[in-house]
Amino acid sequence: MRALVKKQAGPGMAVGEVATPTFGPNDVLIRVHHAGVCGTDLHIWEWDSWASNRLKPPVVIGHEFAGEIVELGRDAAAAGLLAVGDLVTAEGHIVCGHCLQCRLGDAHLCRRTQIIGVDRDGAFADYISMPASNVMKLDGISTEVGAIMDPMGNAVHTVLEGQVVAGANVLVLGCGPIGCFAVGVARAAGAAQVIASDFNPTRLALASAMGAQVTLNPGTDDVVTRVRELTGGDGADLVCEMSGHPSGHAQAFAAARQGGRINMLGTPSRTTEVDFARDLIFKGLTLYGVTGRRMYRTWDEMQRFLRAGKLDPRPVITHRFPLERIADAIQVIKDGSAGKVILEIGA
Repeated sequence: MRALVKKQAGPGMAVGEVATPTFGPNDVLIRVHHAGVCGTDLHIWEWDSWASNRLKPPVVIGHEFAGEIVELGRDAAAAGLLAVGDLVTAEGHIVCGHCLQCRLGDAHLCRRTQIIGVDRDGAFADYISMPASNVMKLDGISTEVGAIMDPMGNAVHTVLEGQVVAGANVLVLGCGPIGCFAVGVARAAGAAQVIASDFNPTRLALASAMGAQVTLNPGTDDVVTRVRELTGGDGADLVCEMSGHPSGHAQAFAAARQGGRINMLGTPSRTTEVDFARDLIFKGLTLYGVTGRRMYRTWDEMQRFLRAGKLDPRPVITHRFPLERIADAIQVIKDGSAGKVILEIGA
């Protein structure tokens, strides 16, 4: 089969021929229709310090996908929950099920997590083998949308954790694809006002398309002052910090209201200085670190929003490429001219 493979240490990756994956009794074999390209894939392409310390080439890249079941292992078939021909997506974190976190219902924090496309072969290929327990039927959701339910799930987790959204003033700091999805999730969940902030005009336009009532550019706007003006002087009830930048962290602490909440998804590349007395303790803030998607509460919440028509992520999709044009897909992400980029593999 065709697959996009990180063959060796160093920048780049290439499409080549590899063996179709084998699968065990509890697995399913899926023909990939669509796959999403994300920042993790960019890190792998550029072979930065994170990628060089994490990946062990050769490995098939890609962790966001949707497709069609073509074969089932014996036990997966006997369970009767999935069938050949089902259109599906999957949770890309393969967890152990035995560690303390898994047993407490926090499998998204499993200490032995393996991520497809990073720690084991992924989805930028004609076929992928997945544990049946990780696979979810789309039931009317298109495979193009199904392919971006992984990052959309990150946004659902970020926005809904703490259940403070209905009637709230929500600030989204950082409007990459997941930040834009977060805007849509906040609107779907009943936020009274969603304010979005980013330096990139293209991303701010996408945030507006997803329902942000106000967009701010930190290059020209005093974000904290404007948030206070827009909230009667109180500040945001919920801040979703998606940028991972120290200046975004500073704005998040300053813009949150007394007793507010900050849910942090953006991953910093360097240390942030925080005055914990001023910014956290005396403000009575709740601070939550977001890792992946809660398995499988987040997925259920997301599917309900999508099937009810409350959430439509398609405005964020700006580019579509065949698998062989991965270099073009990576370039539009690097240029900052893209929202969500989709690979059309078996569509």
